[in-house]
Amino acid sequence: MQILLAVVALFVIVVALLWVLVPALYGLPPVSSRADRIHRALELAEPQAGETLYDLGSGHGRVLIVAAKDFGLYAVGIEVGPVQRAISWVNALRNRVSSKVRVEAGNFYKSSLRDADIVFAYLTPDHGHRLQEKLNRELKPGARIVTVSFNLPGWDADYFDREKLIYVYKK
Repeated sequence: MQILLAVVALFVIVVALLWVLVPALYGLPPVSSRADRIHRALELAEPQAGETLYDLGSGHGRVLIVAAKDFGLYAVGIEVGPVQRAISWVNALRNRVSSKVRVEAGNFYKSSLRDADIVFAYLTPDHGHRLQEKLNRELKPGARIVTVSFNLPGWDADYFDREKLIYVYKK
């Protein structure tokens, strides 16, 4: 019995460390956006059913679920953390949107965003400069970028929600 408890305890510790440390290694805090903020951000992007949304650093998949379930979008999450990806997959199954949600393993700076109609990013301000270069290179004309809590320096936001700190840009 003591061996089983030790194995379970070790498993819990490893999962907890992966949950926190993997995103932290990439400079990303393990912080989720609230559902009302996600809904408002997506409304501001004016999504059309069938469009594709990419969530950069998708965490446990809350944005993906809202995008697929409430807006009819095909949602792609790019997440480096293995625990977060597993939770995203379970959440998509539980919410019956797994056919509209895909979670890719990896660093979003190395992933292609060429198919994105909407890009959602809840990151730190340190990512603004580097991310805007990638978006300029890869996004098609008319694509919308939604950032939460940080802006893209040098870009003029088409809309800014001061209360919820949501920026919406159009390429």
